[in-house]
Amino acid sequence: MLKINADQFQNEVLNQKSLVFVDFYADWCGPCKMTSPIIEELANEVKEVKFVKVNVDENPDLASQYNIFSIPTFLIFKDGKVIHQFVGARGKEGFISEIEKAKTM
Repeated sequence: MLKINADQFQNEVLNQKSLVFVDFYADWCGPCKMTSPIIEELANEVKEVKFVKVNVDENPDLASQYNIFSIPTFLIFKDGKVIHQFVGARGKEGFISEIEKAKTM
């Protein structure tokens, strides 16, 4: 899974036509550490969705732009727009459910 910064966000997320799952996280965040391996696994399994991570401490302007107030926060983009957003740790099935919801939007 690709870790991106604010400079890469336009190209890696906003310019994509397919679904892009963005994980806003921080290295010190316990729930973020718990979900990271699950999201890595999904990134290898769900090929029609692009998965990227954004460290909120390293990219505070980006976190502010998308109103990230607690972490982990997950945004799913399509055609450069946020179509789905959810906050907090999930199990693998929970993430799959959120991705499936986004596919129907």
